[in-house]
Amino acid sequence: MMKAVKNMKKKFKDTYVYPIIFTYEEGQEIAVEIPDLDVATSGVDDEDALISARELLGLVMFGLEEDGEPIPAPTPTKNIHVGKNQNVMLVDVYMPAIRMAQNNKSVSRTVTLPAWLNAKALSFNINFSQVLQDALKEKLHA
Repeated sequence: MMKAVKNMKKKFKDTYVYPIIFTYEEGQEIAVEIPDLDVATSGVDDEDALISARELLGLVMFGLEEDGEPIPAPTPTKNIHVGKNQNVMLVDVYMPAIRMAQNNKSVSRTVTLPAWLNAKALSFNINFSQVLQDALKEKLHA
């Protein structure tokens, strides 16, 4: 089963590049839209807005991949028409880093132990999470 999951992941691209639209309004953050994905974010300046767009693109693409949803084709920038307070640019995201970060997040699990074992482990300052992780890795040959 693990082999099937790894093979499934390989069909996805390592890098996605999509056009984004920056909208500038006096006294407001820069609004950033990724029209092909129907999502938006913002930033206090151009750099912050671009970083926010890249983060958003990574999370959206990761979600589409994980859910098995179709990946929309990016619209060529020449086909995007904007107003005079807007700019079009491209944003890219390197997905291997996004995938790794998302898959390495810790999750909380509740375990039940005999009271005597819990007490003894506590008396030895045992890190329960680390022991469980080590045991699972050994059991799963991971």
